[in-house]
Amino acid sequence: MKEISILEIENIKIGNAENREGATGCTVILVEKGAPAGVDIRGGGPASRETQLLNPVAAAESIHAVLLSGGSAFGLDAAGGVMKYLEEQEVGVDTGAAKVPLVCASCLFDLQLVSKDARPDKRMGYQACVNSYQNGGNYQDGNFGAGTGATVGKLKGTDYMMKSGIGSCASQIGDIKVGAVVAVNALGDIFDHATGQQIAGLLNEEKNGLRSTEQEMYKQAGEIRDLFTGNTTIGAVITNAKFSKAQMNKIAAMAQNGYARAIRPVHTQADGDTIYALSVGDVAADINAVGTLAAQVTAEAIKRAVLSVESAYGLPSAKELTK
Repeated sequence: MKEISILEIENIKIGNAENREGATGCTVILVEKGAPAGVDIRGGGPASRETQLLNPVAAAESIHAVLLSGGSAFGLDAAGGVMKYLEEQEVGVDTGAAKVPLVCASCLFDLQLVSKDARPDKRMGYQACVNSYQNGGNYQDGNFGAGTGATVGKLKGTDYMMKSGIGSCASQIGDIKVGAVVAVNALGDIFDHATGQQIAGLLNEEKNGLRSTEQEMYKQAGEIRDLFTGNTTIGAVITNAKFSKAQMNKIAAMAQNGYARAIRPVHTQADGDTIYALSVGDVAADINAVGTLAAQVTAEAIKRAVLSVESAYGLPSAKELTK
């Protein structure tokens, strides 16, 4: 097994677009040829669009794009820009009257960081598509795209949270390629899946180190609290292996194990944790092996999402804490 860039997986384009002053953005994964896809949603507060298309009993056999966005439910508007771009490229399901692009989207909550009025819109979604074609795509890990306003460790409110971002990881075994892109915006803490060490999350009282969100949550177990759904980790697994829509739903479910390895607590009522899975090639592969590798690259992408960012918007990064 060797590590590759997420952009080495064929038949996809990935682009970021962001509003740095407003601390929000979006990331698009384009599959103009169409891709069988699945989704797994385990958080209590998802903001999503067209996910029912991925139900194995739904008629659509493939989709043309996945959009990961900030802006909470407002950010779903950015998917209109992705549709507009794909329509201009004559990509979509031929209905006889028009070609209709199928775009699934999920959003994270970043409205509290700078301005509630800053959120991805149709124009930003369109720009992310344009950017995906410039010099092979402008995707990069860190404070970009859907990760621009991402934060972690929010049990005690904004005073004790840390800056996060978007991360990616991909691996290849023979001809099989599996990668993940994840925007990490969790209520909980982030852990290195390989060592078990906490690397980001809830700051201590002095704001010079970390404490455990789980332990703080247990201390308040007798209190009924409204944490709202101001979080949500969203991502996509991409493979060049050939699978059906039903099989990709299983792979998406297995990829959620990567969330569980790297985020604690995870899948709370205050998160909308969602992961998509896309089959973009024709390579024969075992579903169990691909699903297991999907969980591995997802956990590593989450780790890189917090280790790649710089401090921003007055919030410290993992890099700053380890200096």
